[in-house]
Amino acid sequence: MIDGAIVDIAVTDGVISSITGARDPKADAASSAHSIDAQHNLLIPGLVDLHTHLRQPGKEGAETVLTGSQAAVLGGFTAVSAMANTSPVADTAGVVEQVARLGREAGLCDVFPIGAVTVGLEGKALAELSAMAQSQAGVRVFSDDGHCVHDPLIMRRALEYVKAFGGVIAQHAQEPRLTEGAQMNEGVVSSRLGLTGWPAAAEEAIIARDILLAQHVQSRLHICHLTTKGGVELVRWAKAQGINVTAEVTPHHLLLTDESANGYDAVFKVNPPLRTNEDVLALRAGLADGTIDIVATDHAPHSSDSKECEWDVAAFGMLGLETALSVVAEAMISTGKMDWATLVTRMSSAPALIGGYTDHGTIAVGSRANLAIIDTEALWEVDRNRQASKSKNTPFHGRTLPVKVMHTIFNGTHVVSNGELTGMKYE
Repeated sequence: MIDGAIVDIAVTDGVISSITGARDPKADAASSAHSIDAQHNLLIPGLVDLHTHLRQPGKEGAETVLTGSQAAVLGGFTAVSAMANTSPVADTAGVVEQVARLGREAGLCDVFPIGAVTVGLEGKALAELSAMAQSQAGVRVFSDDGHCVHDPLIMRRALEYVKAFGGVIAQHAQEPRLTEGAQMNEGVVSSRLGLTGWPAAAEEAIIARDILLAQHVQSRLHICHLTTKGGVELVRWAKAQGINVTAEVTPHHLLLTDESANGYDAVFKVNPPLRTNEDVLALRAGLADGTIDIVATDHAPHSSDSKECEWDVAAFGMLGLETALSVVAEAMISTGKMDWATLVTRMSSAPALIGGYTDHGTIAVGSRANLAIIDTEALWEVDRNRQASKSKNTPFHGRTLPVKVMHTIFNGTHVVSNGELTGMKYE
């Protein structure tokens, strides 16, 4: 089912060859051997994640491109964007090409490398932006995620540089001086728990500065993982001025609040931190009205010894790929804030447009068959021990969520069938 209608979609050589009215159920058995009966499900374009940490090269104990790709397709994603904070850092053409090659070898979804903005993510000198853009990986999105490009002159130069090839700078908005030693959102909960607070102003100050820089140099700016009510208002103002800025929100920031930290369970420790309920409601409103353009998972796998420890020494980050669609559905569909058409835009076509991923985000004759089929009525319980990711740091373990990804099709290959990985070819 697509757009409320029951249709048949034919796929030939990985491309959608026809979209027609529902086939006669008495169609010949030979044809049905290579078909999916999904008339009671919803067909959507494959999801696209603009913010994924796959850890490889260098941190394979937490995740690899293969295991991250497996998690992605189980979550309905047919394209992910691999962040640059690997070891070595993806700040050269050689490293981004390695990541792209690992994605092709995994063969489950498109893996688009994101290049670092600065050498070694150190914020001191621009990385090889042009070389990465001209490489076989064809990088168009650049980010020091995990670190803020805090020097305004470096940020300005980066914004100017990527204009030459239609690139975009994706900023991790965190003023470092205001967040030294910060452990969670600064507020009532942090005071009660005795944990160093992370003020909303630390995020909003960088957002405001970079909006003005983007306006000044007439370049493209993307704000990573927006978390505050004030940040939403800044992006809303920028768009009203015609400034070329886009923004993302993570699933966990749409559903969880800083109250989750009450038990000192470090699975809820994330960068940027979980905020207040007021912030959550503002994020939902911003996503619904288009101020926030997309949902991005910020899938951040960590080994167990990095999370199953005292809060103050635990790593920041949460898993996200396998639960993203369900969490967003609970936050936005179940609350009546959004319909399915808008959700699909925010999680598929809009991120594909921002990233320049032309083979994703649409269902049309002639387009690549990158699709997902979901059961919108299903309920399922998250089990960290059954997820494909090498890591277990999901904040939703044991929680019952709505919506189940039943099938994922990547370039015509049926990579997930009835919620399980499969290598069956679908033509």
